[in-house]
This record gives sequence, C-alpha cells and structure tokens, in this order.
Amino acid sequence: MATFVLIPGAGGHAAYWNRLTPELEKGGHRAIAVDIEEDDPSMDLGGFAATVEAAMGDNVDVIAVAQSLGGFTAPMIRKPVRMIVLLNAMIPRPGESPNEWWGNTGSFSARREANLAAGRDPEFDFDRHFLHDLPHDARAELLSAAAREPSAAAMAQPCVFGRWPAVPTKVLIGRDDRFFPADFQRRVAKDRLGLDTNEIPGGHVVALSNPSGLAEMLVAYAAQF
Repeated sequence: MATFVLIPGAGGHAAYWNRLTPELEKGGHRAIAVDIEEDDPSMDLGGFAATVEAAMGDNVDVIAVAQSLGGFTAPMIRKPVRMIVLLNAMIPRPGESPNEWWGNTGSFSARREANLAAGRDPEFDFDRHFLHDLPHDARAELLSAAAREPSAAAMAQPCVFGRWPAVPTKVLIGRDDRFFPADFQRRVAKDRLGLDTNEIPGGHVVALSNPSGLAEMLVAYAAQF
C-alpha cells in the first residue's frame, strides 16, 4: 500500500482531489489531499512545503503528487518521499521563482502558438483553458470553491533547493492540457530534468476530468519502485 500525498496547484484547494481520492482508496491505497491557504500574505514557498510536511505526518512510503504550481513545492519538501510525480506541473530550476518561471520557460508564447494551431482564440480564458473537458458537476464543484490567489511572497520567492531530490521522478501530462500544452511540457521536462513524459487523456485539471485514468497511472507508478 502506498500513501499518495496530493499537492494542489494555485489556490491550494484540497477539494481539487475529491474525485481522485476515492479512486486511489478503492485499490487499498491511502490518499492525503493537502489544503494550503495560499492567499495568506505571510505564506511563502517554504510555508507551502511545511504544510505538506505536516499533512504527511508519520506516514512512510509516500508518493508526492504535485499539480501545476505544486511543482515548486515538491523539491522543497524535507521529509523523505519514495517518488515525486509532477502532474501538468511547473518544473523549477534551483533559485527560480514562480514569477520568473513563465518567461524563462516561454510558457506564454507556447500557449499562444498552441491556441492558434488549434484554431482557438490565442488570449487566455479561464473557461477555455481550465474547464473545457470537465463534466458539468465537476465544473460546478470547481467554480464553487472560494478564489484563493497565491500570495505575492510565494510567487516572488526563489525555490530553495540545491538539486532535484534524488528519488524516482515521473512527469505526467494531460495530453489535452491547453494551459501548459503537451509539447511545451515535454520540452521543459527534458530540458530541466532530462526526463521523458507519460500522458493520459485530460486537460490541466485532469484529476477532475479523468480521475480513474489518473489513479490507474499513479498506482502503476507505485508498483514500479
């Protein structure tokens, strides 16, 4: 049995994982969905990591699953983990801040080019980039959560780690992600971690659009190590 510690993206809502958690538990695994009050002005990246460590408790055999902005939290966790899974994630370099990541990776131009190639409006739109593949009930659930923007302190803070943790790391992509297009994610994973990626159907919030497919992949990862 593995313990999956589920680290949310921007906003920090544990409810993002509500559909994935029962899928993992059906297989006899434990799932801990972390809630991070990212809008607290005193909360920085270190605070995000400390919240995850507190949620881990004394659990061992932990697999950390980091969604989107959670990619900045994963390498700062000081407690041991067995594996890191980066899910549609921002992959930082040591000393890079989230604010710097966008320009350093070319994410804006990558998204614009993908939109144009697909015949979509190139400008960012929350509905078009995050909700396009969600069933109605999942969409309503996501929209009902109170907005929590990450603090300015967290977005401006360098990600403090010397090198990527020396544990098996997987990069998992929702192949229908419009916010971080798949080609863009493949490039960043290869450039920054030297890793190839795996892909499943689903967009940026794939834990809501394809929880069963995501759970199947996570359990398969757990069985590898």
